[in-house]
Amino acid sequence: MASITPQPSSLAPAALIMAAGKGTRMQSDLPKVVHEVGDRPMICHVVDACLRAGCGRVVVIVGYQQERVRRALGGYGDRLAFAVQAEQLGTGHAVQCAEPALAGLHPATPVFVLAGDGPLIRAETLRAILDRHVSTGASATLATSVIGDPRGYGRIVRDAGGGFASIVEEKNASAEQLAIREVNPSYYCFGLGVLLGAIRRVGRDARSGEYYLTDVPPIIMREGGRVEVIDAVPPEDVLSINTPEQLAEVDRVLRGRLAGAAEITP
Repeated sequence: MASITPQPSSLAPAALIMAAGKGTRMQSDLPKVVHEVGDRPMICHVVDACLRAGCGRVVVIVGYQQERVRRALGGYGDRLAFAVQAEQLGTGHAVQCAEPALAGLHPATPVFVLAGDGPLIRAETLRAILDRHVSTGASATLATSVIGDPRGYGRIVRDAGGGFASIVEEKNASAEQLAIREVNPSYYCFGLGVLLGAIRRVGRDARSGEYYLTDVPPIIMREGGRVEVIDAVPPEDVLSINTPEQLAEVDRVLRGRLAGAAEITP
């Protein structure tokens, strides 16, 4: 059974950042997360958000050209740990590969699971997710966003009472589900013990051959755990980076944000 014991509020969160993929549409040999946004590798912005949100352990899951990713993050020193996903078999498999790097943490430790190619992430968004997660005693908390054009994202399916029912990957969605505009931007928070228990029971997807992290929340609910959903990700932060054109757009957005922050800094 999934634990529903409220987590001690004193536990510092941890974070898993997925950075093992190639990014085949980027027209480059570089790992996607090493491409620069705002004059820095995009993954650095994700790491910064995790550290500002109070994460005590940040684990970066590497794979394709992992040495380049490690070099890009060299300035963080021992504030980061690494896990290796030698074969990219999906987000659920990535979490399995990271389990040894989480050794020694309390089973109730809140763990963010995030994408390394999401540099528009904000520390305040992570803190909002964490606050909901801890205050409700949730086993898992998902941040969602309602956007005008949901193409390319998994859809959030809610039950008759408005609660979380499931996440449906776009490739597996029905016509009715494709019309849903509430999407999964891949901001998760789990209780560590619950996550590791559930991830072992994720099956391989029949179409893709991958193991999806999105299968974990329904497993948790079936075993009596609580899954919270919070609409916490601003729509302007939900921008995919899969092509050079999208990279340029995110770079423009991030530079504008950084310039605005500089203007109000005393």
